[in-house]
Amino acid sequence: MTSETHVLSGDDLLAQLAALDNPHRLRIVAALASGGRNYVSQLARDLGISRPLLHLHLQKLEAAGLVSSQLELSQDGKALNYFAVTDFKLELSPALIATAAQTLSTPE
Repeated sequence: MTSETHVLSGDDLLAQLAALDNPHRLRIVAALASGGRNYVSQLARDLGISRPLLHLHLQKLEAAGLVSSQLELSQDGKALNYFAVTDFKLELSPALIATAAQTLSTPE
């Protein structure tokens, strides 16, 4: 294994920071990090939030590359969407921000 450092683009950095800028999403990442992958219904029960709300938060986290999903069939034929935390590491520093800022898309 090499010690290469992946440099995030400015847009990727903003997406990750925006995805983590919510208490529900932080709790989702924490639950998946400590408990391993889980399917939506069980995760919603564990966190005490509705499945539709959980789906919205999971979509934002997945779009930012912080979680991944895999659809599987249970033994009784039900489709279960499992989510897991991706292997990410986010360390902020002024130098990282300066580098990332150079790659930002044109502001809207």
